[in-house]
Amino acid sequence: MTSTETASPPELARRIEITRATLRRAVPPADLRLDRLAFEPDGVLVVEGEARTVAAKKKTLRLAAIASNAPGLIDRLHVRPALPMSDDEIRDRVLELLRLDPRFSDLAVVPGAPDAGLGVAVQDGVVTLDGAVPSLVRKRLAGAIAWRVAGVRDVVDGLAVEPPEEDGPDELEEAVRAALDGHPLFDDTQVKVGVFGDAVRLTGKVRSKDARDAAEEEAWRILGVDDVINEIEAP
Repeated sequence: MTSTETASPPELARRIEITRATLRRAVPPADLRLDRLAFEPDGVLVVEGEARTVAAKKKTLRLAAIASNAPGLIDRLHVRPALPMSDDEIRDRVLELLRLDPRFSDLAVVPGAPDAGLGVAVQDGVVTLDGAVPSLVRKRLAGAIAWRVAGVRDVVDGLAVEPPEEDGPDELEEAVRAALDGHPLFDDTQVKVGVFGDAVRLTGKVRSKDARDAAEEEAWRILGVDDVINEIEAP
């Protein structure tokens, strides 16, 4: 297939229509409002709009990348906030959740850009995490915690890992387990986690459908997870 950088305008238009059709088939209209889908001059695809959930956002981006055959994506797809909150309210709540989590007790968690530790900034509902953490698990966990705040529209995880770590399925699995640990609706003995590439498979048995859905939602919030297969049993 011709690259998007060298494709003709009619070919680019055809790929946009293919991508739109793919998204219409795979993502329910209630889960996605697509405001803009277009190629930049360098062939990169811009995806702009609003998704109902993190899962819908990630599914949309993955399908758009495959259907368009673009060399890259510009992600301007935000998540519909569950509750209206000001940027200051979002920032203060994210700071509170991170400071309350004992896994971040050894780090300074501060508003804005930090001199050291972990910084939290919010603009138009988009949370930006900046600074450095000592592991990939904590980098991903910080992002998942930020997503828990109801007014958040997106999370930009700019945290560096110092010293650097090599990423892989084991690190992704550990991060999902860390996000599930301590959840009020289930414990880590009830939900089992398997990772295959960038896909997570959840199995086990919980006490309610709400718990089943909550476990899946936590998995989707982890940076690097692009698919979740939920096989958890629930009444």
